[in-house]
Amino acid sequence: MPNKLYPDAATALAGVVFDGMTIMSGGFGLCGIPEKLIAALKDTGTKDITAISNNAGVDGFGLGILLGTRQISKMIASYVGENKEFERQYLARELELEFNPQGTLAERIRAGGAGIPGFYTKTGVGTLVAEGKEHKDFGGETYIMETGLVADVALVKAWKADPYGNLVYRKTARNFNPMMATAGKVTIAEVEELVEAGSLDPDHIHTPGIYVQRLIVGQDYEKRIEQRTVRVRESV
Repeated sequence: MPNKLYPDAATALAGVVFDGMTIMSGGFGLCGIPEKLIAALKDTGTKDITAISNNAGVDGFGLGILLGTRQISKMIASYVGENKEFERQYLARELELEFNPQGTLAERIRAGGAGIPGFYTKTGVGTLVAEGKEHKDFGGETYIMETGLVADVALVKAWKADPYGNLVYRKTARNFNPMMATAGKVTIAEVEELVEAGSLDPDHIHTPGIYVQRLIVGQDYEKRIEQRTVRVRESV
């Protein structure tokens, strides 16, 4: 078995990052994001990155770190509303944005990982999303064509892994991480816990290790909450 376990995020990124590359970064909001790998990617100084992600993080955290250092030149995303620096760069035309409906983004990534170059969807028909895209009728309904997405490197975050790279995610962290793991030419996973080979129930593995080339174990995760909403307590 090839050694997939690397001692830290910086070592795991060595030799696979380059200027002008495309990355996928897993998670949903700030849940299940590859915190350690994003921070290490910042330290590499890699520039002109196209980042494919559900969101752009927040100011100073998640992909917001790479926006702050101007390492990202293009975002392919479905939600960007929590990042003021993103807003500033986009409105100043310093950052390119390819905006996708969230389900379309998820399916584009899944399609890319499955080797499907394109597919048709009704989502976005008659809106700005459809501009410049092929339209086709099926059963009297109009659909637009979307293309599959792949990345030079996919950065994913899982809860547990074994040395073979089999991954188990936890709750909302399953959003985007599993499909991105299939769509990277190189997939690097960071996990909270490494378990012995054979200890994971095969029926509970979310990403088979065949998709994972490199693996690190992270510690001291912040796991920030993107929007904290609390209810005012009723007076007794």
